[in-house]
Amino acid sequence: MKEERIDRFLKPVHGFMHAETTGGIVLIVSAIVAITWSNSPWRESYFHLWEYEFGITLGSYGIQKSIHHWINDGLMAMFFFVVGLELKREVIAGELSDFRKAILPLSAAVGGMVFPALIFLIFNHGGIASRGWGIPMATDIAFALGILSLLGKRVPLSLKVFLAALAIADDLGAVLVIAFFYTSDISIINISVGVLFLGILLSANYLGVRSTLFYGLIGIGGVWLAFLMSGVHATIAGVLAAVAIPARTKIDEGVFVERLDKLTREFHAIPPNDVTLLEPGQYELVSKIGRLAQAANTPLQNLENQLHPWVAFLVMPLFAFSNAGIQLSLEVFNKAFFEGVSMGVLTGLVAGKFLGIMLFCWITVRLRIAAFPEGWRWSHMSGIALLAGIGFTMSLFITSLAYTDEALITEAKVGIFIASLISGIGGYILLRRTSTPIP
Repeated sequence: MKEERIDRFLKPVHGFMHAETTGGIVLIVSAIVAITWSNSPWRESYFHLWEYEFGITLGSYGIQKSIHHWINDGLMAMFFFVVGLELKREVIAGELSDFRKAILPLSAAVGGMVFPALIFLIFNHGGIASRGWGIPMATDIAFALGILSLLGKRVPLSLKVFLAALAIADDLGAVLVIAFFYTSDISIINISVGVLFLGILLSANYLGVRSTLFYGLIGIGGVWLAFLMSGVHATIAGVLAAVAIPARTKIDEGVFVERLDKLTREFHAIPPNDVTLLEPGQYELVSKIGRLAQAANTPLQNLENQLHPWVAFLVMPLFAFSNAGIQLSLEVFNKAFFEGVSMGVLTGLVAGKFLGIMLFCWITVRLRIAAFPEGWRWSHMSGIALLAGIGFTMSLFITSLAYTDEALITEAKVGIFIASLISGIGGYILLRRTSTPIP
């Protein structure tokens, strides 16, 4: 393939964007910028920025929300939509498709959700603070996989697959917690409208509609908007819409290879014209090859691949940038660190995740419900259990749903930041010391 001048500049950019560590790096940078700005002499401008409001008005109907609200309820719906696509893909053909393979990461995810919630409630067993029990339950998949990828060939590939499956199952648990426990007053009418649009999407899937534009318009203009107005958190609409996306090809692999071979031979049979433009016959064949490739793809995988860069480099960094800001003066830190919410989140993420994952996995293996992965040691599982304590993005998100009191939000953020640092550094060191490079 001929390399154009622009390719020389874009090649390193593409390499950076597709590196396993990139998502975690961008998130870290976003959080650092937010913390730096919120503790600078211009701190007031940081906090006021997210309070500006804008809206959408159609006649007498309109929505007016703050920038912070649009990010948390709007852009994060895209994140959960991609999570839904990943869940569907994993259930159909991934690590969660086979019960024997899925039971170990599923049991790890359950243990990693139950123990943190219980530990949090030990520190906060009454009052409004207890609403934050969901904060230490979730794992930040981008951070955790980013840190694990820094170890390169020191850890087996199956370890990364296991952590990804655990985190995806963990995300499913977080979605269910948000749906059932972090909702406001319910509007049955708006929920009914959302379900109606979801039914349209499912019907289109059944009829064989494969247009991503159609699913996008109905999903955003119908399902998401209705859920936004219903009281059920709008991010749930993202997961529900993802379920409706077709996950099947129009032609199977054998037919695809046969037709592609035929079109390629026809293309070779047309004499080249020695100019940059294709011959009419060549152009028609190239178009047919493009349509053939599209038929051999699934809308689900197309959407997942197209949206992943937007989520990794816009949605998640912007969410972290708008939510990670916290004033870290010694007075604020001392006041927040020893409070029940902070200690509950910190202990839940670090100790709760570790104990829950290790205990549930040990029981599952001991009872022979699932086999311990070949080539692993329990030190590998210990490292994964520590990395799973990196809550960050999801924990910050649930914090925004659980609390409106700034003092409680600050306490939760302090616990999240410290726990994520301890879990990330601890997991990395443990895996590095107990693993040897794989040739």
